[in-house]
Amino acid sequence: MKLGYFTMPMHPPGRDYTQTLKEDREAVLLADRLGYCEALIGEHITDVCETIPSCLSFIASVAHEAKRIKLGSGTVNLPNNHPAQIAAHVAMVDHMLEGRFIFGIGPGGLRSDMEACGNLDADRNAMFVESINQILALWANDAPYDLKGRFWNISTARTLIREAGQGVMLKPYQKPHPPIVVTVVVPHSKGLAAAAERGWKPVSANFLQPGWVATHWPMYRQGCERGGHRPDARDWRVCKSIFVADDDATARRYARSVDGPYGFYFWNLLTKRRSAGGVEIFKHDLALPDAAVTVEYVLDRLVVCGSVASVVDQLLAFREQTGDFGTLLYCGHDWADPKLARRSMELMAEKVMPAVNAAIAKESLLAQSR
Repeated sequence: MKLGYFTMPMHPPGRDYTQTLKEDREAVLLADRLGYCEALIGEHITDVCETIPSCLSFIASVAHEAKRIKLGSGTVNLPNNHPAQIAAHVAMVDHMLEGRFIFGIGPGGLRSDMEACGNLDADRNAMFVESINQILALWANDAPYDLKGRFWNISTARTLIREAGQGVMLKPYQKPHPPIVVTVVVPHSKGLAAAAERGWKPVSANFLQPGWVATHWPMYRQGCERGGHRPDARDWRVCKSIFVADDDATARRYARSVDGPYGFYFWNLLTKRRSAGGVEIFKHDLALPDAAVTVEYVLDRLVVCGSVASVVDQLLAFREQTGDFGTLLYCGHDWADPKLARRSMELMAEKVMPAVNAAIAKESLLAQSR
């Protein structure tokens, strides 16, 4: 199992924005030094808690300092942007990273972004599909283009000056394009099956109960088989909120307190989900009353925290529930205590993952000997 990193990010609204941007950059660069294989960055434009409005711009800001890690959009919210703008921006970032770019795409989930961009009541899934189809067409074809859609029309026929470069789109570094991943935030996702049919890879969200995460693999496999692709658990990324400390008491105090950074994170998500009409994804049992879905309940059910040995045991138990997957994405949270936050990332890479992989290897050998 590989170790990666994901961050929205999420910060309390009173924090200094300049400082949190520095911390977000430092977290990605620390992940690079520690050997995390990739880092995916989210984006939201109308939220002072989720504070990166352009994941591509943020990635560009660390592209030349990050030496080994792959960097990805997690995700570019396609309905909120023009397809031609995304195509050009992604092509540039892919070249800046010399192919170490992962193109994460989604329809967007923040309702205030939808309202601000004028698509709150639109068919956002249709916008999402049209946008990615047009982006891929721009990369696959030559100018002057002639893309007509329900939401966007793209052409440079009237203004093309080929010899001067005008009207010609940039192409990505990776051919035919960067690998595409999609986030999966609901159980039994038909959208995941449709994405898998096209060869795109899944990222399961960190705020889903393990039982709901487990529903993603059958849908991914179904889509792969429809599209003629071989389903491989190594292509499945699963995100998880994790905090590792040198002792269990410190871990619980930091990651299980409603007043801590993990508590704020899940309070924020719960508040937004309630306003949108439901908290079902946070429940381990749909029969549970909505009122029982408290921050304490979610922290207890969804956050893995403790000493190294405890976190190893919890992650192996989580994998037993979800089934095998290829990359564990450590979810970034606010650095309320920078020293503890850095230490957690270090312990995760240097102690937890070697022990997890040793246990997985031992399990595999035992299975082969039976």
